[in-house]
Amino acid sequence: MTPDPARLVLIPSYNTGAALLRATVEEVLRYWSPVWVVIDGSTDGSAEALRDLAEGGAGEGVRLIILPENRGKGAAVLAALREAKALGFTHALTMDADGQHAAGRVPAFMAASGAAPDAMILGRPVFDGSAVRVRVHGRKLSNVWTDIETLWAGIGDSLCGFRLYPVGDLVAVMGETRWMRRFDFEPEAAVRLVWRGVRPISLPIPVRYLRPDEGGVSHFRYARDNVLLTWMHARLVLGFLVRLPRLLRRRLGGERHRQGDGAQP
Repeated sequence: MTPDPARLVLIPSYNTGAALLRATVEEVLRYWSPVWVVIDGSTDGSAEALRDLAEGGAGEGVRLIILPENRGKGAAVLAALREAKALGFTHALTMDADGQHAAGRVPAFMAASGAAPDAMILGRPVFDGSAVRVRVHGRKLSNVWTDIETLWAGIGDSLCGFRLYPVGDLVAVMGETRWMRRFDFEPEAAVRLVWRGVRPISLPIPVRYLRPDEGGVSHFRYARDNVLLTWMHARLVLGFLVRLPRLLRRRLGGERHRQGDGAQP
C-alpha cells in the first residue's frame, strides 16, 4: 500500500525499553511512514536509541518528540497531534510502543480510514495465550459502560490502544476537557468522539503480551488506574445524561451531520 502523506503512525512511549521500542518502530516502518514517537519523560535511554532513525538512514521518516517529564499517554498523544495538525496531517494511527500490536495491520486500518475519512477506526483485540486473563475480563466492564454512554454506537473494545483517529476531531474534544491525559485516554476519547458525531468502525487487531524476560513492561496499576476509570465513567455518565435527548434524536432520526460537543460535564 502506498502511504498517504496526510496520515501518520503515532507511538507514545514511557520507559518501554530502548531495544523493544526500536524493534517496534522498525517493524512499523516495514508497513508505513512517517512514524512519530513521543518520548514521554522516559529515563530508559529510548530517545538515544532512536536518534539515528530520526536523523535519516534506513529509518528515514521517523520523528522524535521528547517531553521533559512524564505527562501521561493522552497528554503525549495530544502534544504530537497539535504538531501534526499544524503540519497538515489529517489522521493519526496510535499504537502501543511495546510490541503488543501487530504492525502488519497498519495498512488495513489506513485503508479503512481512507474509505471512511470521517470515521474513527478502532482496534478490536484478538488475544492469544499470553493475555492476562484478569485484564481481559476486567476490560469488559469498561466496554459495557461505553456502550451505555454512547447508546451502543459500536465502539467495541474501549481500551485498545491501536486506533486511527481524525486528527482535527480528537484535538477538538481533548481541548474541551482537562481529562483524557492518562490511562483514561482511550475510552474517553472514543465516547466523546461518538458524542461529536464521529462514527466508530471496529476492526480486529492481534494482541500479544510480552513476558518480563522478553522485555514486556506494564505501567498499569490496578488500584490507581481502576479508580481513575471509575471516576471517568462517572463523569461520562453525567455527560451522557446531558446529551441524551440529542443522542436519541441522532439515533432515531438518522442525524448525519456533525455537531459540536456542547455542554461539558
